[in-house]
Amino acid sequence: MTKWTPRHEAPEPYEGNVVATITGGTIAWFILFLAQLPFYGWFHDNGHLWWVWTCLAGAALGLLGVWYVRKRDAAIRRHSAKAAESREDA
Repeated sequence: MTKWTPRHEAPEPYEGNVVATITGGTIAWFILFLAQLPFYGWFHDNGHLWWVWTCLAGAALGLLGVWYVRKRDAAIRRHSAKAAESREDA
């Protein structure tokens, strides 16, 4: 059995609006959490309480993700500005 090797070069990664994507997902998780709160008793009685806490964990991790991608975008912008500045100086 031979090892699979790519026969073409991989495309450049797509860089969309990552902050908006993560923020939208975080909001969706939090809305799902809020929508399930009125049914907390039903989830508890039927052994599905983890659904509620999964949505809350998704929202909390989403907040961490928003912080991370904002810092990442700022670092990318700083690096691009430094590279443009160094090209102008040369």
